[in-house]
Amino acid sequence: MDKKTILNQTHRDQGARMVPFGGWDMPVHYGSQLEEHHAVRKAAGMFDVCHMSIVDIRGEGSKAFLRALLANDVEKLKTVGRALYSCMLKQDGGVIDDLITYYLADDWYRLVVNAATTEKDLAWINQQAEDYDVSVSRRTDLGMVAVQGPEAKSRLIPLLHQELADLVNDLKPFHAAWSGEWFIGRTGYTGEDGFEVMLPTGEAADFWLRLTEAGVRPCGLGARDTLRLEAGMNLYGSDMDETVSPLESGLSWTLDLKDPERNFIGRDALAKQKETGGLRQFAGLVLEAKGVLRDHLHLYHGEQQVGEITSGGFSPTLQRSIALARLDAAVTEEITVDIRGRKLPVRLVRPPFVRNGQACIEL
Repeated sequence: MDKKTILNQTHRDQGARMVPFGGWDMPVHYGSQLEEHHAVRKAAGMFDVCHMSIVDIRGEGSKAFLRALLANDVEKLKTVGRALYSCMLKQDGGVIDDLITYYLADDWYRLVVNAATTEKDLAWINQQAEDYDVSVSRRTDLGMVAVQGPEAKSRLIPLLHQELADLVNDLKPFHAAWSGEWFIGRTGYTGEDGFEVMLPTGEAADFWLRLTEAGVRPCGLGARDTLRLEAGMNLYGSDMDETVSPLESGLSWTLDLKDPERNFIGRDALAKQKETGGLRQFAGLVLEAKGVLRDHLHLYHGEQQVGEITSGGFSPTLQRSIALARLDAAVTEEITVDIRGRKLPVRLVRPPFVRNGQACIEL
């Protein structure tokens, strides 16, 4: 039986169409995926992300532990509340998960990990933590709601108590503020300004309804996927997984190799991959004909298969079909996609496709 978030009944009361997703019963839309997408690009929408897991790392060894665990370096986090996006790798360089880490104190960091990977993530983290003076705590007492869009700030702040509202009003992107158990990061997965609000599970339904009354549109998984695709943001399990290196997933920018003494898990494998060369490129695609780009469609240069789409779909903002893909290193032009036996031309572009409501590519 699929697990349910604390907001499950609220979604049903609001008329959501519910679907199985990674072992969870989740809303895919509330009547119109397209309208939900445009609401986030033009005003404000919200997503139930209570199925994701919040994990607190505490103890004197927290920084040293995370510097070994993550491919990005938490040493960069100099300001309390600052956030860092990183991959967590296997020894062979495969991606166990991508996650966000918040620096809350020298002996306290908070991780937010993906729902579908939670159990394996926790097993891996606890295994690696055995040699460090740290505790690992999954915060099942907290839920999370993402409020996204150009009007997210103006709709959210009036619903917060004054102390937290003042902190959030001055919050910079990729920073967090908190008061009591309410914790708000200026982060998201849509390519728009927005916030991810962590709060006690018992207060989540009331908060969701107050956001609805404030004009924030409930949104489902469908809009979340088209928004993140337009923003060029990877989806774990599609664009990367344990079989693929960040070097072939467009995530080289998340790797910090500056400190030669920091031997994080997977570093040696990445160094060997770079030395060997021939790494596949990770690129954006725009379909130059009628049709829709879908996951796993094959890409060709002439008659030779040169890659595969990892995430594809129709962009409501651009009114074009777009995709993320992994291709042979040398391929840069004259690429086609096989859609039901027809070879159709696609154009390579550099993601993102859309940010802050505006096209980032030539149409």
